Amino acid sequence: MSRRIRAIRALEILDSRGTPTLRVFVHLEDGMLGVASVPSGASTGEHEATELRDIALDRYGGKGVREAVSNVNDVIAPQLIGLDPTAQSQIDRLMIELDGTPAKAKLGANAILGVSQAVACAASHSCRLPLYEYLGGVGSRRLPTPMMNVLNGGKHADSSLDLQEFMIMPAGAPSFAEALRYGAETFQALKKLLHERKLSTAVGDEGGFAPQLANNEEALHLIVAAIERAGYQPGEQIAIALDPAATSFFEDGKYRLSRSGQAPTSSEEMIRLYRKWVDAYPIISLEDGLAENDWEGFHRLTAELGGRIQIVGDDILCTNPTYIRRAITERTCNAALIKLNQIGTVSETIEAIQLCRAAGFSFIISHRSGETEDTFMADFAVAMGGGQIKTGSLCRSERIAKYNRLLEIESELGTAAVFGE
Repeated sequence: MSRRIRAIRALEILDSRGTPTLRVFVHLEDGMLGVASVPSGASTGEHEATELRDIALDRYGGKGVREAVSNVNDVIAPQLIGLDPTAQSQIDRLMIELDGTPAKAKLGANAILGVSQAVACAASHSCRLPLYEYLGGVGSRRLPTPMMNVLNGGKHADSSLDLQEFMIMPAGAPSFAEALRYGAETFQALKKLLHERKLSTAVGDEGGFAPQLANNEEALHLIVAAIERAGYQPGEQIAIALDPAATSFFEDGKYRLSRSGQAPTSSEEMIRLYRKWVDAYPIISLEDGLAENDWEGFHRLTAELGGRIQIVGDDILCTNPTYIRRAITERTCNAALIKLNQIGTVSETIEAIQLCRAAGFSFIISHRSGETEDTFMADFAVAMGGGQIKTGSLCRSERIAKYNRLLEIESELGTAAVFGE
């Protein structure tokens, strides 16, 4: 029986913040079904592809996605019926042309991505291959080192922390399963430390704790203490990764760490602060340490610290090949965060990753703060073989779903599995 696309339909569902998003179903003539749910970010770069939201304020405060759903059902679907789902690039290009805008503003990147991912899932089922092998080939066997969000600040929590994410990376673990155990035990040790200090153990959008601390550096002290209490060596078995999301506290040409009571500061002063922290703590990765349009600052930051740690571009790159090429030329960073919904199709995301590979950039497959139980990105991380994934904390089922899927993949691969970069 033919594997061609028989039907496509979309449904409005809720993400982990209770905000509407899309779920897309792609039915094939051979009876196979592909399903994909689209995440949504809170800390978004200005160059990201457009997430289409309804303007009707009487539904979900204007955040409904019925128009995007309609675009899938009434505009995209008729154009894709009868196509071979294995022609991923052709299908993605057709949707891009059907939209006709630089940022996918007409149909919505959320509508287009939902279809793009669901098509890939349907095709993998039809080919009787796990998604990671279908997307990455028979050599897909590298399990990523997780960046586990343990303390939340910025736009992700009402804590006293200006920096958005304080993460742990169990890079010294021998396998993904052990890395997950290292992280979970450290997360629980951190919870006990917070409880002993009578600090809140409530969690933010991505599952990290959101306590009221004296300042951002106290968070680093706590994480090192939690690593040690869990019985691990800071910097050897478990390191620290930071995502300040600096655009969120950049205003009128200054970086304003107002939550922790620090005076407004410049790019140079922020770089000195990061250098001080890298000297004092086992930090190996720094994402969005400066604002999304501070290209010169990013260049200086990479020149200063790029030989010692990973300098990751997120808001400044937006998984966009145009900005990645510029970053490569200008030596703006040495790693890229990769988010499928920043660019809007599977094939464009793969193009962005290919640019990173060619330039010797590391890349990290990443979730969003508004997530669903969809595990596409777990398979995608193994398929792309980059060796790093960022999918939130060690609680909240929409985050744990990705970790559990990676456990399944590692088990399926058996002795063929390779862990980390």
